[in-house]
Amino acid sequence: MNAMIFAAGLGTRLHHYTKNCPKALVKLNGKPLLEHCILKMRAFGVDRIVINVHHFADQIEDFLESNKNFGMDIRISDERELLLDTGGAIKKAAPLFIPDSPVLIYNVDVLSSLDLGELLLAHKQNNALATLNLIDKKTDRYLCFNQDGLLCAWKNDATHEEKIVNDSHLNSKAYSFSGIHIIDSKLLELIEEEGAFSIIDLYLRLAKNHKIAGFYDSTELWMDLGKPEDLLKAETLLKK
Repeated sequence: MNAMIFAAGLGTRLHHYTKNCPKALVKLNGKPLLEHCILKMRAFGVDRIVINVHHFADQIEDFLESNKNFGMDIRISDERELLLDTGGAIKKAAPLFIPDSPVLIYNVDVLSSLDLGELLLAHKQNNALATLNLIDKKTDRYLCFNQDGLLCAWKNDATHEEKIVNDSHLNSKAYSFSGIHIIDSKLLELIEEEGAFSIIDLYLRLAKNHKIAGFYDSTELWMDLGKPEDLLKAETLLKK
């Protein structure tokens, strides 16, 4: 199985920490966020990890080299020249994945107690092209899933913008997206978009003809570590 860790972000919300280092190397309980992710992937049994880099990319490469890739098969997807957003990142990384094997995608700044085995099982049982981990969290942007558990719309409550897949959105339920998802290798062949683009927009396009499923996560721990106060909160939580 493959995994991709999105680690190329500028970390602007963590500017106090990211003036001189990438967000992926900001520490949580003495370990960089990237290390937490890699160890989680290793424990889950991932065979290969692809990490995209942009901001202070050399530091990430040096960190991995100094730790001998934590005994993992790790490949770098280099976005130094252009930050490609989540969809563009997956497209660029596609040649680096083990062929015909699913890809677990994980944001480097997410802390979650999600059972990855349950997510993978749901993905296989649904025979889905992609399975997105969903949570209950107040936000402006929501993904809507119909009564069959399939993606049918996106909405932004702040701007009232909507992106509709089909009429099933009329009886749908809105969820927050956790930043953890699994894609089938076949999805990589269906990417037509160019340059920098959002993987959510890709999912919305593909949902018209393919199964883009949701997996609701009822576990208690999920945190976006994108802000200094969130990091401090997570530090306190993990020390208990």
